[in-house]
Amino acid sequence: MTIKMPAQNISTTIKVLFTFCLQVFIQKFKNQDIYRTLILCVLLYGCETWSLTLREVRNLRVFENLLLRRIFEPRRDEVTGEWRRLHNEELNDLYSSSNIVRVIKSRRMRWAGHVAYMGEERGVYRVLVGKPEGRRPLGRPRRRWVDNIRKDLQEVGCGYMEWIGLAQDRDRWRTLVSAVMNLRVL
Repeated sequence: MTIKMPAQNISTTIKVLFTFCLQVFIQKFKNQDIYRTLILCVLLYGCETWSLTLREVRNLRVFENLLLRRIFEPRRDEVTGEWRRLHNEELNDLYSSSNIVRVIKSRRMRWAGHVAYMGEERGVYRVLVGKPEGRRPLGRPRRRWVDNIRKDLQEVGCGYMEWIGLAQDRDRWRTLVSAVMNLRVL
């Protein structure tokens, strides 16, 4: 069974997955392993090609924090003795893996390296560097996938370099991908 998910329906998919997870998995197995092995795999399928808006990034972070709060459960305050919800910083400290947005960025960067290293005869590369003909719709242009790659490179400090040429050096590109994964931005 193949699940087809257009990029416009990412927010809807997050809501459906959240509802499903609350009802079935998280109530039965309050476990990080279920989250890592099942939920993240389904949620991040094809994320290499996503062009996320800020609203979708926020929705992904909210989704992740809600699930992690369910997994790690409320804590009892040492001073007052009352139960309280965990704050985002506490969740980040308890959850040893990178947050979901950094995982998406690193996967997108890794895929960009693969595409940049492909030859000019490959279809994926031609789509990446090609210019569409015709008129574009009115209004502000939508954020493109390439724009996200450039933004991710700016966060690492390589914003003004041509990323396709930069990806030809595989070792340096690999260090950039791991730097994007370990950033403390967002």
